[in-house]
Amino acid sequence: MRAIEDELEESFDDIEPENGSIGLYEHFRVVADPGQSLIRVDKFLFDHLEHASRNRIQKAADAGMVMVGGKPVKSSYKVKPMDVVTVMMDRPRYSTEITPQDIPLDIVYEDDCLIVVNKPAGLVVHPGCGNYDGTLVNALAWHLRDNPEYDPNSPQVGLVHRIDKDTSGLLVIAKKPDAKTCLGKQFFDKTTKRAYQALVWGQPDPSEGTIESQITRDPKDRLRMAVSFDPTQGKHAVTHYSTLERFGYTTLVECRLETGRTHQIRVHLSHSGHPLFSDERYGGNVVLRGTTFAPYRHFVEECFRTCPRQALHAKTLGFVHPGTGKEMFFTSELPGDMSSLLKKWRDYTYLNIK
Repeated sequence: MRAIEDELEESFDDIEPENGSIGLYEHFRVVADPGQSLIRVDKFLFDHLEHASRNRIQKAADAGMVMVGGKPVKSSYKVKPMDVVTVMMDRPRYSTEITPQDIPLDIVYEDDCLIVVNKPAGLVVHPGCGNYDGTLVNALAWHLRDNPEYDPNSPQVGLVHRIDKDTSGLLVIAKKPDAKTCLGKQFFDKTTKRAYQALVWGQPDPSEGTIESQITRDPKDRLRMAVSFDPTQGKHAVTHYSTLERFGYTTLVECRLETGRTHQIRVHLSHSGHPLFSDERYGGNVVLRGTTFAPYRHFVEECFRTCPRQALHAKTLGFVHPGTGKEMFFTSELPGDMSSLLKKWRDYTYLNIK
């Protein structure tokens, strides 16, 4: 049985919920004793959950997932005798066991320390939040099933970073504990080189710049993240962007990450007024720029069908090899849906925008 701490961490950190359901499932229940003295609910749960941190419990309460008598309560709620306290999640309980599954992998590079893969859009990286198998982690477990050093259920190996389900591109996976420690430190120290390409609505002005903020969960919609400039909220995030190509009503940009927060590029560009094209969660799946004429709207609708996900691709990845100390750099071509989308906008711009 997975620790409640692991479940809280998975729910509130880096894994994007892939279904839109807001149905909640009970993961933990405790009934206060008849002689229970008044105590804050976060302290009460901290005392009863063996592996849970108080910070995680407070995050769960902030998200409306700590309940007393079936109703959400804040961390400051005082537990009374015979109160029924529950911790809820947006998915049923499930086992942590990673089962190998024969899922094709696009392997860009592999040696005895690590693997670099080119993830297609639509493939979830790690089980959780409604996707309990059929993930990249399951595919890696199959690919490395004969490697005695690789345990897919051990946190000491495996994914070093993540990208969203509907984002395509490059990821590095550690096959040995020392490799994961070394690569993890490079990500923490911001020495890796990561660049994404994205099609956004409008024309960023200035054409290149830096977006810096805190990123926190959106208090109005827990499936979204939001920008905050309160240093006490969320996590610090820095995105550098530059314009690559303009199409009149949309722009191809490159984004270079200093940090790797949940939905970072999507949130930062949406906040700047330039949501990613076809990004439903952040409002980019409607016509935001251009004319009101029917032919244009039909053209945009065809573009949405061509690329029915956020137009975002993790194009380059660079790091120092944990074994050899050699600098390594990888690049991947844009996938077919994004390439076709850009061609449509190039052709439209050439024919219609002077």
